[in-house]
Order: sequence, then C-alpha cells, then structure tokens
Amino acid sequence: MTVQAGAHITTTGKAFITLTDISLDLDGVIQQGPGDGRFVFNGPLNAVITGTASPAFDELEIAKTAKAQLALKQSIIIGSGIIFTDGTIDLNSHNILLEPNALLMGESATSRITGEKGGYVQIKTSLNAPAGVNPGNLGLVISSRQDLGPIQIRRGHQSQTNGSNTGASILRYYDLVPANNVGLEATLRVHYFDEELNGLDEGMLTLFSSTDLLSWTNRGFSARSAGQNYVEQTGINSFSRFTLSEINNPLPLVWSSFNTRCDNGHTTISWKTLQEQNTARFIIRRSTDGIHYTSVDSLPAAGNSQSELSYSYTDQEAMYGNTYYQILQEDIDGRQTYSPVLWSRCELQGSLSVYPNPVQGDCVVRIESPDAARVTLRVYNILGMLLQQHTHAVQPGANQLLLSLHNRPAGTYLLTVSWRNTIKTIKLVKY
Repeated sequence: MTVQAGAHITTTGKAFITLTDISLDLDGVIQQGPGDGRFVFNGPLNAVITGTASPAFDELEIAKTAKAQLALKQSIIIGSGIIFTDGTIDLNSHNILLEPNALLMGESATSRITGEKGGYVQIKTSLNAPAGVNPGNLGLVISSRQDLGPIQIRRGHQSQTNGSNTGASILRYYDLVPANNVGLEATLRVHYFDEELNGLDEGMLTLFSSTDLLSWTNRGFSARSAGQNYVEQTGINSFSRFTLSEINNPLPLVWSSFNTRCDNGHTTISWKTLQEQNTARFIIRRSTDGIHYTSVDSLPAAGNSQSELSYSYTDQEAMYGNTYYQILQEDIDGRQTYSPVLWSRCELQGSLSVYPNPVQGDCVVRIESPDAARVTLRVYNILGMLLQQHTHAVQPGANQLLLSLHNRPAGTYLLTVSWRNTIKTIKLVKY
C-alpha cells in the first residue's frame, strides 16, 4: 500500500484497514484520533512499514501467521494501542512512540516486539506515588512512595554489558527518566519472555543498573520467578537504565569499530574487537533493503583474546547504490551476536536513471555505458518476489530501454539493474 506525498488518510467509526501480506509505504499522512479505527497487518508473509513520514495509528494489530514479522523502516506513533494476535514487530533500529494512554495488548512469547538491531518503545506519562503501575503495559511494574512527576520510559531489546563490561543481559532493557529522581524508595518488577533470555539462566537473574551505559551496578533482587518470568527489587532511590543479567556472565565478543569503504565498486568491510571469548567465526551479511540479508562469506575468529584485533573483508561482487552490511559473530557453542548495521553506497561508473518515476504504464531505463555490455533488468515486489526479468545488449554511449508495468497493480516495486558485473537497485512507484 503506497500513500504518496500530499495524500491524507483518515478513518472514522472504528473502521478497519486490513493489509494482508502488504507493506505500507508512507510519504503522505495517516492520522487517526482516539476510536477512529485500526490498521491490521496479517498473512503469512513478512511486511514492512517504510516511507518518509511517520504514521499515527489509533490502533495497530499484528496478526501475522507462520512466524512472519512486521519490520519498521520508519518510526510509528500509537494513539490507543497495539493488539498482538500473532507474529512479531521488529523495531529494526526504529521506534514506537505510545501516547500517554496507549497500551500493548496481548503481547506474548509468540507475538511480541523484538529489536536486536536497536530502537525502542516509548511512553511519556505522569506517576504520582504509583502502586504497582505498568505504564503502557511495557512489562515494567513501578511502585514508589514519592511523586515522580512526568516520566519518560523506554523499552529496548539489545543485550547490555554487565558490571565488568564483559557480560551479556537478557534482550530487554528499560530507560527511566522521571522529573523527580531522588529518594524514590521505589520497587521495580521487570518482566521478560523466555525467548529474551539470551542464553542466560533465569534462575540466576538479578537486576542491574547503569547511569553511563559503561559501568553497571548489581542491584540484586528481592523476589524472582522463573515460572512467571520476572525479577523484582525494592529500595531503589533513583532511576536510570535497568536490565537483567547474571553476575559476571561472559560476553563472547565486544565490538570496537565497524566501517566500510568503496574501491572500484567493491566494498571493503573492516571491524575491530576489544575482547573475544570462545569466538568461532565471523559471517559477513549483505542486504539491498536493510531487511533481507544474504550471507556472502565468513572469516575465522581469534577464539580468545583480551586485546584489540582488526579484521577486514572485501566483497568481490561489485555492489552499487544503497547496500547494507552486518557481521554475525558465532561462538564455538553456537551463540550468536550481531554487529551494528552499516550503510554503504558505491557510485556506478557511468550513469543510470529511470523516468518517469512514479510511473503509470511504461518507463524508460536510461544507461550511459563506457563500453558494450549486457544488462539484466529484474522487477521485484516489496516482499522480494521476482515478477519479471529482461536482458538487453547495450552499446557504448547512451542507451534507452523500455520497461512496461502496464499489467502491474499500483504499489511500490524494486528494479535491479545488473550491468558490467555490478548491481544497482531503484525503487519504482506505480500509480
């Protein structure tokens, strides 16, 4: 579903808009007030929310089957709530902003929010002497004898390091920023799902806090339940970042840096590690859309090291246009950690353009080539399914190739152009 710039979608009377195996590409405006309606993403295929604008949903329902997910490529705003029926929402380094009265409803082990690549769910509200309050149903129950005033709460899903900076946490953390942050005498109960344990023994979990995200303090626990999936601690006088971990749980690897550079269309990926423990190998992953990744090669890791080590890899397939890289580190025991995602853009020698775009029926692919070559045009839908493929011979100089989308429904498509051992991807909008 494509909402072009200038378009405005509103609903009234609790209307439902159901997108079955359809992604949302928003360049216009989606604005729903309280009780105005619900957007439902269902079906067995993955979908994304993308575009240049952040949609403001009243209600959003995730009802994906067959373990499919809805991935964010744009932050979203929620007025009343998110309904979890089946499937997951991957933050994918973006954010979900809840209005003060919005709730996560029905979140479970099989239908929940994930986000190992980054991003957070946020709510801003006011808490005055709260007693067992779970703002937004984010899974953090707060009690305090004091008035906290306006408070910002964020929930993320990346592993943290523990007290010695050499540990891992569950795949959940909370940032709490209240107006009043002294003498709180607060109790926090942190809930989690078994799928977020990150290999840790939940019978050994305790509460950790950090004010600088570098050094951590073990807060211990006053109660915990592996059956009900929570850890609780009393006597907390100030808020910061909180997570759950084991004492001195070893972290397989600590990333130091990660960068890319272009060299005649080839991309060289370089990274450094500050520490490695039981590391087996690094798997280089590549994507042209930032969501669907392909493993292109692997390098052996050091195994165990307490000093900084440098690695590099050159992608032998020339990739032009937007390309995303990520390193998957695998332990000897099979545990895995991911590097941050890094974006690369190598420029094509020669020129390539498509017009008109948006397209109504036919468009022209214009290629200016320094020599004779064969060009393959492939058109994919937004889910990555190949729809059509054409191969042409081009001559030195300017070439114009006709591409027809007459028989395609309105929507967003991806055109990949394979040319002189290079690949470039262009987004096409059909109206």
